[in-house]
Amino acid sequence: MHESRTGRQLTLRHGNRRAVIVELGAALRHYAVGDRLVLDGFAPDDRITGGRGQILAPWPNRIRDGRYRWDGQDQQLPLTEPKNGNAIHGLLRWTSWRIVEAQDDRAVLDVSLWPQPGYPFHLRVRAEYTLGEDGLGVAVTALNLGDDAAPYGVGQHPYLRVGGTGTVDDALLTVPARTRLRTDERGLPVAAEPVEGTPYDFRTPRTIGTQQLDTPFADLDRDARGRAVVSLAHSSGAWGTDVWLGEGTDHVQLFTGDTLPEGERRRSIAIEPMSCPPDAFRSGTGLVVLGPGEEHTVRWGITPWQE
Repeated sequence: MHESRTGRQLTLRHGNRRAVIVELGAALRHYAVGDRLVLDGFAPDDRITGGRGQILAPWPNRIRDGRYRWDGQDQQLPLTEPKNGNAIHGLLRWTSWRIVEAQDDRAVLDVSLWPQPGYPFHLRVRAEYTLGEDGLGVAVTALNLGDDAAPYGVGQHPYLRVGGTGTVDDALLTVPARTRLRTDERGLPVAAEPVEGTPYDFRTPRTIGTQQLDTPFADLDRDARGRAVVSLAHSSGAWGTDVWLGEGTDHVQLFTGDTLPEGERRRSIAIEPMSCPPDAFRSGTGLVVLGPGEEHTVRWGITPWQE
C-alpha cells in the first residue's frame, strides 16, 4: 500500500486484471485489463475532478437548494454545487474511509457518517470491491445506527473509456431504459418521458454522436439474473464494457462530460448506478427510508469484454 494525496492505494489483481481503490472516499481510481484502460480514472496524487469513481451517499446527484423537509423538520445542506444552487453527490466523497480488509482480489472499507447540520442522522457505510473472472463487483451497504428513520440514497460515478478514439462520439451505447427524466438548467428533474421515438432511446446499440448527455434514466429492463446492463462498445463492436446494475440500482445517470475542464470533455462517459433519481429527498421518488438498525445495499459491477 502506497500513501498519496488520495490516501492509501489498495491494488486488486486477478489474472491480467488490475483495479485500485483509494482511501479518500473509497473511490475507484483505476481499472485495466492488460494494457487496456477500462476506466478514465485519476493518478494517486491528482485532485479528483468530475466525481471520478466516487461513492455518492447519503444521496446521489442533486438536491434543489440543498433544502428538504423530513419528519416535520426543515433541513438545509451545504450548497456544494453553488453555481446551480444545489447540494450534490452526498457527504462522503472527501472523507477518509477505514480499511477493513485488503486482499489480493478484495477490498472492504467503511466510514461513519455522523449527525451534522442538514443531515442529523448516524449511518455506517461499507464498500466492498471484488475482482474476479467476471470483472469488478461493487456492493455499498448503509446501516442506520441512530434512533430515527433516515432518508437515504446512494450511487457511484465511474467514467468508462472506449479506446481507439479520442472521444466517445463514435462509441456504441446501449441503455435498457424505457424512461428518461427531463431536467432543467440546474440538472433537476421536471418530467418523466418515454424514450421511444426520442434521441434518448438507446435500447438498441447506436453511436452517441454529438449528443450531450447529463441524463437520468429509469424503468430499466433486466435480464434473468435481475441485472440491467448498460453497454459501451467500440464502433467496430469488437470490444467494450458492460456496467451491470443489480440489487438496489433502479436508476442510472449518463454523463458525456461536456461541462468538464478542457481536455476531459467527452473523452469518456460516466455511467452512474443510482438507487434513486436526482432530488429524491424532496420528491420522495425512489427514496429509501432507512429505519433504526436497518440496512440497505446496492450492487453493481463492470465487465470488460472482447469478441
